[in-house]
Amino acid sequence: MTPAPKKVAPDAERSLRRLLMVLGALGVVAAGLVTWLVARPAPAGSARRSAGVVTTVHPPTAVFTEITSASGITFQHENGARGQKLLPETMGGGVAVLDFDNDGDSDVLFVNSTWWPDDPRAKTNRPPTSALYRNDTPKGGAIRFTDVTAGSGLDVSLYGMGVACGDFDNDGWVDVLLTAVGGNRLFRNQGGKFTDVTAEAGVAGPRGKWSTAATWADVDNDGDLDLYVGNYVRWSPQLDFEVNNQLVGVGRAYGRPWNFPGEVPLLFRNDGGRPGQIRFTDVSAQSGLQVTNRPTGLPAAKTLAVAPMDLNQDGWMDFVVANDTVQNFVFTNRHDGTFAEVGEMAGVAFDAFGQARGAMGIDAARFRNDDAVGIAIGNFANEMNALYVARPGRGSDQLLFTDEAVSEGLGPASQALLKFGLFFFDYDLDGRLDVLTANGHIEDEIEKVQPGTRYRQPAQLFWNAGGAPAFVAVDPAHAGSDLFRPLVGRGSAYGDFDGDGDLDVILTQLTGSPLVLRNDQKLGHGWIRLKLVGRRSNRDAIGAWVQVRAGGRTLARQVMPTKSYLSQSELPITIGLGTGQPDEVKIIWPGGREQSVTGLRSGQSVTVEEAP
Repeated sequence: MTPAPKKVAPDAERSLRRLLMVLGALGVVAAGLVTWLVARPAPAGSARRSAGVVTTVHPPTAVFTEITSASGITFQHENGARGQKLLPETMGGGVAVLDFDNDGDSDVLFVNSTWWPDDPRAKTNRPPTSALYRNDTPKGGAIRFTDVTAGSGLDVSLYGMGVACGDFDNDGWVDVLLTAVGGNRLFRNQGGKFTDVTAEAGVAGPRGKWSTAATWADVDNDGDLDLYVGNYVRWSPQLDFEVNNQLVGVGRAYGRPWNFPGEVPLLFRNDGGRPGQIRFTDVSAQSGLQVTNRPTGLPAAKTLAVAPMDLNQDGWMDFVVANDTVQNFVFTNRHDGTFAEVGEMAGVAFDAFGQARGAMGIDAARFRNDDAVGIAIGNFANEMNALYVARPGRGSDQLLFTDEAVSEGLGPASQALLKFGLFFFDYDLDGRLDVLTANGHIEDEIEKVQPGTRYRQPAQLFWNAGGAPAFVAVDPAHAGSDLFRPLVGRGSAYGDFDGDGDLDVILTQLTGSPLVLRNDQKLGHGWIRLKLVGRRSNRDAIGAWVQVRAGGRTLARQVMPTKSYLSQSELPITIGLGTGQPDEVKIIWPGGREQSVTGLRSGQSVTVEEAP
């Protein structure tokens, strides 16, 4: 008689699984290091060895030109700092690229913080507010923005952090949520003017919370957008002074969140249903999203960014959450209004050595133009970017990612910088997704204690060469010097502001002006641009996928404005074609319904409505 198999205790099983994952990851890292040593990125290209022959792959010349003041942007970020060294002062604000007036072009909203209540300026001056800029670029002309903040309804003062844009009431006008220290604010768009509906909607969150990343996504596939809000740490000025972080030679300094308890996220289910109706239900407690630390029972999350994506291709939205100094989360949708946290089993929770990192910005995409999913995360100084990749063909209960940042060229060049904003985009329209990071330190006196570290840091651009390694660090000779101007970089977003088909960029910085960069590439590559309008799905079609077959490749892009750090990029999808033409275009709407689009040619911008 065959003996019954022995049962393994759950804790032992988890420990064994984690040990195997770490050993496997070490193998990947070792292999990646060998690859990197052979093909180390050079300033102007990447060396590759094939059959004993070494070739150098150079990025294309595609220059970004700084046009901030010339375009009419005069916004200045305010963090309220006056020597007290309070932790929120280090975080900066996000930026949103959105079409708030429905005129077909991309406008810009900058999130601002404000003075602290005990600041003397608060008694005698009008406090800072967020800033809304309307895109007034003439057809074929120079990019031009007009400040329309006054009277917009968004001209309110709060200690703002992030922004999430989505048409939650399906009335055809994009609405705005601002996250903040001390309470969030929801603004309903009523024909280009915004009304504060926070109290009516009930989405402010508990009093005194510090919210950061937020996103709109239809988690229950009922055709309207639900709201996920990530929170950072439990914080107050009194607790900050008690922690009293110090730097030798500096004194009191900005600290990292180690000494502050974490916070759980919030999930609000949209029960509005009809256009113009506002009704949300707080389902946070039963959602499975509120993970606690097993030994202490305290909240485990310290969230700075979230990437919504259907990771396992089952037609339901999942979430990847970037947490600062604690493990990252992967929440898979159970299809019943709840989620399972599988970050450790999926290989995304820690680095290859089982350590948590200081995760800031995040984005997820199919950067290889196949079924593999890549999750890129910008981490703290002396921690490389992460690039977790899941191989195609995995089942819904078998998500397994490995960090391939080293072998894919996204890691070593990033190590010294402190990365915040990060996103995938195809800046040269060759059909492959590249990566841009906005960088900057948190401590304004860091150079006194670390002479080799700079407070203001340049952005980094990685060109996707489509080989091994995929990513090549781009230098000023190939992208222009404006892109690499040192900043205290924080949020970042992209949009085609001048309607020429390529993607322009905005980088925000702490206590300063943003950097607006016009994409002046002239490579002759083709493109198509699609704006999707849901009918059975949510009207913004957030979560839909566009698949384009061109030149023997299938290019898949998700409709998802939430990416980077505290920011939102434009809703329309721009797909670079290189030298090809779109042979076939297919839309996969939220929930899995498919729709073909015919007759498209390179250089077209079209609106596609969901079939009844």
